[in-house]
Amino acid sequence: MKAVGYRTPGPVDRSDALQDIELETPQPQGRDLLVKIAAVSVNPIDTKLRGNRPPENEWAVLGFDASGVVEAVGPEVRHYRVGDAVYYAGCFDRPGTNSEFHLVDERIVGTKPHSLSHAEAAALPLTAITAWEMLFDRLDVNTSTPQGGNSILIIGGAGGVGSIAIQLLRALTDLTVIATASRPETRQWTQDCGAHCIIDHSQALAPQLKALGLAAPGFVFSTTQSARHFTDIAELIAPQGRLGVIDDLSDVSIMPLKQKSLSLHWEFMFTRPLYATPDIAEQGTVLNRIAELVDCGEIRSTLSEVAGGINADNLRRVHALIESGKAKGKIVLEGF
Repeated sequence: MKAVGYRTPGPVDRSDALQDIELETPQPQGRDLLVKIAAVSVNPIDTKLRGNRPPENEWAVLGFDASGVVEAVGPEVRHYRVGDAVYYAGCFDRPGTNSEFHLVDERIVGTKPHSLSHAEAAALPLTAITAWEMLFDRLDVNTSTPQGGNSILIIGGAGGVGSIAIQLLRALTDLTVIATASRPETRQWTQDCGAHCIIDHSQALAPQLKALGLAAPGFVFSTTQSARHFTDIAELIAPQGRLGVIDDLSDVSIMPLKQKSLSLHWEFMFTRPLYATPDIAEQGTVLNRIAELVDCGEIRSTLSEVAGGINADNLRRVHALIESGKAKGKIVLEGF
């Protein structure tokens, strides 16, 4: 089968950073689905792995998000059949979706939204699961609200996670959604996703938030540059508020959180499949719920661009764009 992989981690501008290769088609075991890949999207984690993680075998194949059609099933599969259209975000400890065929545990798979193309569907899984788990499992935004305003600040509103988080908040909560964006095109994208208010993350956040005249938000979901904004977040969030992060906080002291009794929540959407937790099937459930929301018009795909077919040249170009920090929404590649 065709695939895209690398042998040596490093910068994307090398000609061998990602290469077109041929691999054997894998065979499903247990609860595996063998999926014929129709479309994939690229996530920041792909660029980080390509730059830093050596292959465990001869080749490392990246890619998490995918939409495609079930080609074969393992002997213990219960919920899917050959010919079913599915979408999913894969797992951290398996070869990736940048290949013609891909094995995935059926428990972390959802039925593709009927109203979306494969390209539109491939934009959603990783970011939708990340946003859902952070909002409803970690921050618990629907169960109780910390003292302060009935609002949430999303840092990085135009990114893949921010784009879908805003939509989920508008569809499933009554929180006022404040989001950050710094360029005209990303501000417009964030507004189109449903943010009530937009502030500029290239400037200090606390004074801008105060100028809006709203009470301090009880929740902050920081999707990017969390270390840079950490002191600002501690200043602007309401006492007893909850902070959620998905990026790294290396060398950052959490002591500024103490005086306000703030809680810090990490989200890593691969935790359930990586550790085969007893609730691993929740990810399939979340994807099916996302599909329902899409098909009834409550939320939309965060696809911003189809960047051509799935090959090394196109993937290198998309990796470079993501590393530039200038991407918005999700960039998808479609077909081999």
